[in-house]
This record gives sequence, structure tokens and C-alpha cells, in this order.
Amino acid sequence: MSKPKKVVLAYSGGLDTSIILKWLQEEKGYEVVTFTADLGQGEELEPARRKAEAQGVKEIFIDDLREEFVRDFVFPMMRANAVYEGLYLLGTSIARPLISKRQIEIAHMVGADAVCHGATGKGNDQVRFELGYYALDPDIKVIAPWREWDLNSRTKLLEYAEKHGIEIAKDKRGEAPFSVDANLLHTSSEGKALEDPNEEAPEFVYQRTVSPEEAPDKPTYITIGFEKGDAVSIDGEAMSPATLLTALNKLGGDNGIGRLDLLENRFVGMKSRGIYETPGGTILLMAHRGIEQITMDKGAAHLKDELMPKYAELIYNGYWFSPEREMLQAAIDASQELVTGTVRLKLYKGSVDIVGRDSPYSLYSQEHVTFEEDDVYDQADAGGFIKINALRLRLLKARDRKAGKNT
Repeated sequence: MSKPKKVVLAYSGGLDTSIILKWLQEEKGYEVVTFTADLGQGEELEPARRKAEAQGVKEIFIDDLREEFVRDFVFPMMRANAVYEGLYLLGTSIARPLISKRQIEIAHMVGADAVCHGATGKGNDQVRFELGYYALDPDIKVIAPWREWDLNSRTKLLEYAEKHGIEIAKDKRGEAPFSVDANLLHTSSEGKALEDPNEEAPEFVYQRTVSPEEAPDKPTYITIGFEKGDAVSIDGEAMSPATLLTALNKLGGDNGIGRLDLLENRFVGMKSRGIYETPGGTILLMAHRGIEQITMDKGAAHLKDELMPKYAELIYNGYWFSPEREMLQAAIDASQELVTGTVRLKLYKGSVDIVGRDSPYSLYSQEHVTFEEDDVYDQADAGGFIKINALRLRLLKARDRKAGKNT
């Protein structure tokens, strides 16, 4: 089998991927095409272009994928109210399929027969990237340097960078206190200062949120409008998906919302500790729950909640492009047809509370639920309802008595 001649590298311009770029060129002899995705990580991306050019890269792709990211990945996930292990809003997980998708598209455009990522052999991202690659192009060759090279320490990486004249940011000269992944949905911080799960994360780790203690003493009220399960406006102002999430991030960050310290179970088998900030996503999840409360039937809502953990696990493990995720998505999307209306929320010192909801498709009937006198509900009917539902319990108890079983 001939080795690949051209490879598309998922390239951030940071130390690791800059070293990978040189390694692919020098050690493997590949022509490298770089791809940098703007997913709203909040960093200037032009330096990545300059660094790639400095290393002789001729084909450089820097793509603004923010709208596609929120519209086609974050919003479908939010329709499911997806959280992994009850807490994690899947900010890193949901970005990987889009990066994989665009990488494969670029590979086809430039005639590359290989793709490369910078994920380590210990984490989830290697799985997520590669499942995405193979789902979209079963014949693509995948290069995973961390599973091949001997640069298995920060010291060796720095030595390699110095040897090859690769720019090293000052904060990388020593061991970085923690590693960060960021996009428009969240920030994720892991490693070094955070590796002891019994030590509280230092305040300097947090990048998008003020501490709840430092948040304003006066609550902020906002109203989010929904159409078919997707947020479309804030306080009556229509916004695109990425613009809306950006605005919610600011509101959430200013009010200390969306911090999470999680010890999670990685797909590869180990536990890891991560510090996550998802200010806008936390608000959006609560708001979506609020609009579903008033528009969704009990049976559909409860079934959806039963499906959610499986859906979230599929995303966490990298199976976005799997048929089972698409099947679940079809069911979830069908449930959202009338999930339309507005939700009013109170943001205050790290908390998000629903304080109002309204919908033209409301299932809430004040006539039925009122404690005052009404003409639509005969309370005597409840007796038969209870007796029918209690029948099997009564028969069970009668049998146990006959058998002398004391329960």
C-alpha cells in the first residue's frame, strides 16, 4: 500500500499542531494542507495562517463555521436537552463532527487521500474525529501522530520546536497550567493544576464567566423566543443562531452562569476531571425545557427524556453520523413541531430560573387545574381512575396474604 502524498491537517496554530505540521513534512514527507475552523473560540485566527505560511504550506483553509455549528449541530442537540452523565452539555463533543465533516470535504477538494488530527491517544477526541472521518469517507487514511511518534512529553515537544525553529508562545515555555479547548458553546479546561479532583479549581481557570459571588446583585430578566424547538430571538429581537448564542454567552458570563466541575467517564475507559463553562448553553437548555413544559404532551416528553441519555452518549462517544443518532434525531425533531412560544428567565448569581412561559400551542388549561370551582372536571372520576390503577396492587397483596408472605 502506497503512503499518502497529501494530507489535510486540523490545525490550530498552537504548539502541538505546529509541531505536527513540521513532523508530517520532515518525518513523513507529506504535502500538508492546513484547515483551521472558526467555531467561535474567541481567538484571532490569522496568526494560524501566518504560521502555516512560514512553514511552507501552500493551501490554507480558515473557515468561519459559527452559524453552521450552532444551526446544524448545537441546536439539534439542544432540541434533545442532551447532557452527558446528567451535567455535561457536550461542548467539545458536538464540535468534532463538524470539524471532521469539513476536513473530509477539503480532502476531496484538494485531492488529499489522508487527514490528520492532533488528539492524543488517551482522550475521546481521537475517537470522535476518526469515527467522523470514516463515516464520511470509508477509504480515507488517518494519521494520528500521538499514536505514532516518540514526542511523548512536553520537554520533547519543546526541544523539537526549538530544533525546527517553530514559534513557542511564552506561556508554553514551561508546563502549561492546564489545557483549553473552546468554541461558541463552551470552554473546557483539563490537566496540570486540575488533575487532583479533590482540589478546588483556581479562579484563573475560568475564562468566560465571572464568579457567582462577583456577579451583579440585581437579577437580569430576559425573554427567549422559540420556533419548532429552536431559539430565534432574545427580548423580541430576531437573531441568527450564532448571534443568539453569542448574546446568551455574554448574559450568562456576566451573571456567573454555566460553570461545571465534572469528573467524567471517558469513552476510552478512564475518568478525567474537566472544568467547563457553558454560559449561553446553560441558559438555552433551561429555556428550552421551559417551552417544552407548556407545549409538549406528557407521554412524548417523558419518552424524550428516556431517549436523551442514549442520544447524549452517542454524541459524547463520537457517533454523530451513526444511523441510531439520526433515528433518535428524527423522533426528537418530530416532537418539536409545536414547541413554539416564549420563555422568560431570571439570571442571578450563577442561577437560571424560569419565571414565565407562553405559547400559542399551550397545553396548559387553567380551567382544569384551578383550585376554584369549575365545570370541566368531575373530581369524582378520580376514584375510578385510582381503583383501576390500584387493582394489580390489591390482587398482589391478597395473594401474598394467602401465601403467608409478610411484606
